[in-house]
Amino acid sequence: MSQPSAEAASARVAAALRGEILEGAIAPGTWIRQEEVAERLGASRLPVREALRMLTAEGLITVEPNRGARVPVLDRREVEVLYRMRERLEPLALVESIPHLTDADLAHVRGLQARIEDIDDIRDFLALDREFHLATYSACDIDHLQDMVVRLWNATQHYRRAFMQVAGAQRRWVVNAEHNLLIDALERRDGVDAERYLVGHIRRTRRELVGHPELFTD
Repeated sequence: MSQPSAEAASARVAAALRGEILEGAIAPGTWIRQEEVAERLGASRLPVREALRMLTAEGLITVEPNRGARVPVLDRREVEVLYRMRERLEPLALVESIPHLTDADLAHVRGLQARIEDIDDIRDFLALDREFHLATYSACDIDHLQDMVVRLWNATQHYRRAFMQVAGAQRRWVVNAEHNLLIDALERRDGVDAERYLVGHIRRTRRELVGHPELFTD
């Protein structure tokens, strides 16, 4: 297999597995068997192995010696700490991003919020909500910070999904209100307000999420 073909095959497998993990088709605790993935996705073992390495770097799977790869299971304390990390890192990414966001970037963010307000499906909501927030950080030019933010989103995705299923659609109005406050601050290029709104937005979710012990293994 040529190098470009190997890289393309690895990227294809990684994209398929990434989507399945983020959408919940592969749940936390699930072991990912190279042979099964290779057969199911029509790939050889080498691209699958490279894809798993990529997903490990993204925080979507962990590799345990002599056992293999699986989607990690987190307890309530671990998720709470990850959210506290988000409370500190995402506002920094946002402040670094704001000066470089173009009018077109802000229009895109506003358009994403309009779509969020117009949907009922949890799967679509989670995908758009993720796209919304990552779009606000997209102009941050500190790659290490960007990578850390994405890893934290990846690590907490399952628990956000479980929480939204418990909270129900009636909590969406809170999310929408907080998103619109954030957009207003972005459009005013007000980093102080934007940072404050975002911290509160993440903190509220953290507090409500950890208030549902049934969502965790501990």
